[in-house]
Amino acid sequence: MDLLINGIDILLHLDKYLHQVILQYGGWTYLIFFLTIFCETGLVVTPFLPGDSLLFIAGTFCALGSLHLGWLLLILSAAAILGNTVNYAIGSYIGPRVFYMEDSRFFKKAYLERTHAFFEKYGPMTIVIGRFLPIIRTFAPFLAGVGRMSYGKFLTYNIVGCILWIFLFTLGGYFFGTIPVVKNNFTLVIVIILFVSILPTLIEVWRQRRLAKSPRMYAAVESNEPTRQP
Repeated sequence: MDLLINGIDILLHLDKYLHQVILQYGGWTYLIFFLTIFCETGLVVTPFLPGDSLLFIAGTFCALGSLHLGWLLLILSAAAILGNTVNYAIGSYIGPRVFYMEDSRFFKKAYLERTHAFFEKYGPMTIVIGRFLPIIRTFAPFLAGVGRMSYGKFLTYNIVGCILWIFLFTLGGYFFGTIPVVKNNFTLVIVIILFVSILPTLIEVWRQRRLAKSPRMYAAVESNEPTRQP
């Protein structure tokens, strides 16, 4: 329980903790950022690591002069692309048998099934779209490997998605993070970022559950036929 409380505190006050990290480790902060972004998507068991909020706050510190924007964008883009590539390789190695694995402390089958639903709906674009959705971004490259998506196609979507994600949130922090109303309410900003990030996933989960409760409606939607009344 203490670990959970500490984790929530770090997440909600990420700006204060990152400020201490920058002061204590200086240039090594870039390596810490690299490892965090890499592990969030490179390791299937670490989807809980901060992503969107970390990028936004990192961009803010660039605007304040504590970090170099160009180096940060390059390092974080490399971390995201490499992380996805490693995750894809893990999925290729494990293969379809992952769907028969039981839940564990670090693996939740529900996350896998949720991502699979996104693939069914959006196809390879899930690699790009999922980059902006917590949990989905961790499992999307993994499932691409499980499904034996060609590496060339995966790499293209991977690079596009990662660069868009890194640049959007980091530059968002760079240009807007120092505005007084944002700077003075960073905890609220982090909560809003988290909520907006998970909102599409929540909507999709709600939609799938609603359709699952109405099999005849679901069948009608899939076949583009009107639902018949009894």
